[in-house]
Amino acid sequence: MGPVAAGLCSTLVGIGLGRFAYSALIPVLIEHGWFSATDAVYLGAANLAGYLIGAVSARWATHLAPTRLTIRLTMLAVCASFFACTFPLPFAWFFFWRLVSGIGGGVLMILAPSLVLSRVAPSLRGLAGGVMFAGVGVGIVGSATVVPLLADAGPDSAWLALGAIALAATVATWMAWPDSEPGRTSFGQTAALSSPAARFRVHILSAAYGLAALGLVAHMVFLVDYVARGLGRGLDAAALCWALFGVGAVLGPVIAGRIADRFGFGPTIRALLLAEALGVGVLVWTATPTVLAVSSLLVGALVPGLVPVALGRVRELLETEAARRAGWSTATAAFALGQGAGGYGFSYLFGVTGDYRLLFAVGAAAVALGLVIDLAGNRRGRPG
Repeated sequence: MGPVAAGLCSTLVGIGLGRFAYSALIPVLIEHGWFSATDAVYLGAANLAGYLIGAVSARWATHLAPTRLTIRLTMLAVCASFFACTFPLPFAWFFFWRLVSGIGGGVLMILAPSLVLSRVAPSLRGLAGGVMFAGVGVGIVGSATVVPLLADAGPDSAWLALGAIALAATVATWMAWPDSEPGRTSFGQTAALSSPAARFRVHILSAAYGLAALGLVAHMVFLVDYVARGLGRGLDAAALCWALFGVGAVLGPVIAGRIADRFGFGPTIRALLLAEALGVGVLVWTATPTVLAVSSLLVGALVPGLVPVALGRVRELLETEAARRAGWSTATAAFALGQGAGGYGFSYLFGVTGDYRLLFAVGAAAVALGLVIDLAGNRRGRPG
């Protein structure tokens, strides 16, 4: 197994399973009486909060242990979080382990792509990043298949199955990680290695990226529950939408990466933001089966599809590996902050109003604002 395949497995474990499998589990947890609807949603938000912690702390984790070892241990921690959730224990226990899985996802999202892409030729980084982040979609498709099959047996069986898949991927990649990044430089040196103009552009990108993350939360956390309970169409219809979401997530990063290699990362990310605003916002007005299918497929493609394009944009704007690692850490932290704010904000809104369409409206507005910020920022004499 090569480094790019190992990167795919890291996103499969840390994000595809560690985060998105829980979305498919929410109706199951509620129906089997493990948690109320409100508590189940807040547990989903715990993962998003953990992702922010992981994204911020990843740069310091490599000061304590080599990057390769840190990635391995983090993948094991995410695996442990699945097995720890196989018993109907109190909310605080689940909150802790969902937080752990989120921290693991954040750490893996920072360290694994930087380690792998430092070994890839610049002309192929869009494609390589797309392949790596396709692991998110593989995890979504896997959970959309496994969870409904085991729903009647109870949440414990689903948690065990997901943990087994994550552990298998972790073991398979154990020896595939490169030793370390070439030309490794301390994160503390990055300020001197990037110009104010480059840092400005990364901050503009990070703001738009964070708002895009907020806009994705409605689909990521609420789509399955919206279809199953909000629209009253049942778990089978919800699983179909989640499977389409996963198919999009498998194809999206590869397609987006190839488009970015051809047309540039800046124009591509703006086109993706526009597509996201439309894909999220359409559910405010209608939720016919066809619209739901298209929206699920499109937004599913964008959840991981935005990531390699944003990563490529950071690497395009900054010149040194150290600056790129720091820039990617900033962008990922903004993405995590957007997701965390969306997770808790949307959970609160839903708890108060019970209105799913309001969540899609707020999400679409956030993405549109991010697109405006990116366009305005790049008009201020800083093209690209």
